[in-house]
Amino acid sequence: MSSETELKQLTVGDELPSRTWTAGFEVWNRFAAVNDEFVPIHMDDEAGRSAGYDGAFGMGYLQWSWIHDVLRDFVGERGRIDRVGGSFRAPSLKGSRVTAGGTVSAISTRDNRLVVQVEVWTRTDDGAVLFPGTATVSFPAT
Repeated sequence: MSSETELKQLTVGDELPSRTWTAGFEVWNRFAAVNDEFVPIHMDDEAGRSAGYDGAFGMGYLQWSWIHDVLRDFVGERGRIDRVGGSFRAPSLKGSRVTAGGTVSAISTRDNRLVVQVEVWTRTDDGAVLFPGTATVSFPAT
């Protein structure tokens, strides 16, 4: 969302461009390497089964990072991410396709900034919501 024209055309209900990935060791290992999160339940199927799942499962903060990627792409160079909140409802299980996205829920102006409220989420292809949340982003008012 980088141009003034796009900001003026922004409406409640607009979908943010989403990101999709397949949960599994390849993605989890990269995230674990950057965050020093080589926790057995994320790397070992037996440890995941011991925790009550079918096998190893993805990190919650990996979902959080994908939501931030979606928001960062949306705000571009001119905007900023002011707040993100949500809750982890379910893990990303190995082999599931997970999508992060959002929908504009409100638009206002405050302190000379265009303020955009966004409902954010991660969910699987079958529609199961893993992380529901909200975000506030803002842009300089034009």
